[in-house]
Amino acid sequence: MNPSCKHSLERKLASTLLPSDRQSSFSARTQTTYNKSSSPFSKKTNLAFPPSLAKYKAILAERDRAMAQKYILIVNQIPKDVKNNQQFENSSISHQKNLLSQLPRLPIKSSSELGWKNIQITHYRQPAAEIPEHSLDFHGIYLNTGKTVRLKQKIAGQTITSNSFREDLGIYPAHISQSFAWNSEADFLLIYLSADLITKLGYELYQSNSVELIPQIETCFDPLILQIAIALNNALENQVDNNIYADSMANALSVHLLSQYSNCSRDLKSSKSKLSQPQLEQVTDYIYGNLDQNLSLKQLAAVVQLSEYHFAHLFKQTTGKAPHQFQLQCRIDRAKELLLQDMAIAKVAQTIGFSSQSHLNYHFKRRVGATPKQFLTGSKNL
Repeated sequence: MNPSCKHSLERKLASTLLPSDRQSSFSARTQTTYNKSSSPFSKKTNLAFPPSLAKYKAILAERDRAMAQKYILIVNQIPKDVKNNQQFENSSISHQKNLLSQLPRLPIKSSSELGWKNIQITHYRQPAAEIPEHSLDFHGIYLNTGKTVRLKQKIAGQTITSNSFREDLGIYPAHISQSFAWNSEADFLLIYLSADLITKLGYELYQSNSVELIPQIETCFDPLILQIAIALNNALENQVDNNIYADSMANALSVHLLSQYSNCSRDLKSSKSKLSQPQLEQVTDYIYGNLDQNLSLKQLAAVVQLSEYHFAHLFKQTTGKAPHQFQLQCRIDRAKELLLQDMAIAKVAQTIGFSSQSHLNYHFKRRVGATPKQFLTGSKNL
């Protein structure tokens, strides 16, 4: 299948993951460059303060008591076997260490320290070099983010030498032999994707245990993969250690690969189903009760006993937001409440799950239109 002809599928998948102000980029191929200000988290709103501070605090206290009772009931329903895919994480990190021993330079950035599960991304800038023949336990995606280079590839015994242009990509399935060499400085992203995730989604979407990805080693451009890579790189630059975000990206990328580059490739039927009101309340209460935790998509799906893919789709259909975007908004809302209760900004960041005060400032200003300190100043002037 030619990915550039799949506009309807690209728009559908983009709508489940990216904010509405970035979805228009999927209508045609455009030259896209990395821009820190175009973060997938970016959503600016007008600065607003509560009309009555005393009344607002009283409402918060009563609501928190009711929420605590709900949370106790919900947390007891979560299966005990919810856990992260540690095997993939260890395997991808081990591969990166092995790759580093064969390359002249260290990577610019790597997600290996962010704790992401099912997906990893590394940004390299390397002089002319060669990577000997090897195979991986996970799927790999190469994306050229720099100048044109002459790339020699040997994939499953087939050798191809061609120009790799900016935004060209290659898809290399797990357990396939591969080697690479290039003749000048190359700037590229490597995305590693869990083979177990692809297998699980292949069965869920196509009811098949024999779904396989097809290697893409000729010149290939895919706007959706490009946008996901840009978003992941942006998250990498900002050290986003949010598991729900990483899981959502991994699922979106996996579904796209299965629908476009597998032996079962076919368009997926869209669904307008939504979560029931009780399901939505359970999930939102669980998110709000665990703002200090780095929750995974698997944990949220387990609350309502759904698969991760199905849950993420229904949640977006119901709320209009991806789970990670909704969680971020909950954290910002709670930050406002705690700030109005005179909690120190650094303590607020720790209480609601931000890795640092600077991360809270970054997301708070993008969502509210002011820093936490400016928010406090404005509330005191009312």
